[in-house]
Amino acid sequence: MEVERVQTIASSILSKDNVPTEFIRPADEQPGITTFHGPVPDIPVVDLNDHDEEKVIRLIADASRDWGIFQVVNHGVPFDLIEKLQQVGKEFFDLPQEEKELCSKPPGVETIEGYGSKLAKDGQGKKNWVDHLFHKIWPPSSINYQFWPKNPPSYRAVNEEYAQYIRKVVDKVFKNLSLGLGLEGNALKEGGGGEEIEYMMKINYYPPCPRPDLTLGVPAHTDLSAMTILVPNQVPGLQVFKDGLWIDAKYIPGALIIHIGDQIEILSNGKYKAVLHRTTVDKEKTRMSWPVFLEPPREFVVGPLPQLVDQQNPPKYKAKKFKDYSFCKLNKLPQ
Repeated sequence: MEVERVQTIASSILSKDNVPTEFIRPADEQPGITTFHGPVPDIPVVDLNDHDEEKVIRLIADASRDWGIFQVVNHGVPFDLIEKLQQVGKEFFDLPQEEKELCSKPPGVETIEGYGSKLAKDGQGKKNWVDHLFHKIWPPSSINYQFWPKNPPSYRAVNEEYAQYIRKVVDKVFKNLSLGLGLEGNALKEGGGGEEIEYMMKINYYPPCPRPDLTLGVPAHTDLSAMTILVPNQVPGLQVFKDGLWIDAKYIPGALIIHIGDQIEILSNGKYKAVLHRTTVDKEKTRMSWPVFLEPPREFVVGPLPQLVDQQNPPKYKAKKFKDYSFCKLNKLPQ
């Protein structure tokens, strides 16, 4: 069955000033109406190489409580490696359509890995202006190279090198988040799956859109993951919901954007907040992003950490296997 991808749709309608109806969001979601353009505070930025460790812990904890998102600089991932990651991702999406489809999910296989688009319409009958590529990059036991592009030839080496660097960033952030709650440094990582935590790379490809005021790349959501580490390209598009307003994330070259996901909100018993966010698209330029979702193994049970629960602070969430949590959220069932 031939599937029409958003990249193909975009290239066929760019000369016109319209967008297919199934991509037009309801008025209360349209970025042209709902984006706030007044003065707002910037998403917090943390220098991970700051020698004042107490300051770093405090900044990360405060950002995770108040925003659910922050950017990190001086994080140790070489800038040229980030550029290579962006380059090989762009080269994959520049390939002929039939070559990209070699990485798509085979029919009937239960996985989110692979190249594709979210084909199903949402509850309002709407589609997202984005194509994607999903594949795991860590641990080695969970990697299925079937979903890794063979082209460009350097794709695998670049992603494997990026995985090694990003693991160090993740450990540092997990440690600071735990210390910020007054816990042992390994508490949140262990509570989210420890060394078995899976790193799921996603490349989002948002082609130019003739009516970016009417559509969204991805509608408002929080991430299922424990944490998400995101590399954007220079085209703006990430928006965060803060104090009742949709505000644009400022682009900082070379920075990594850290999202608090649902599992850390659960583990922290609500002290840290999963960030509600969405993505807009651009009329002239292609936007791309490279989030890595840190997810517990499917059978791993996540619940509020016992150290954070007492009579004054009863558990706000039920402990659940990650696969059951995911199923309920994706199917909009009560948690």
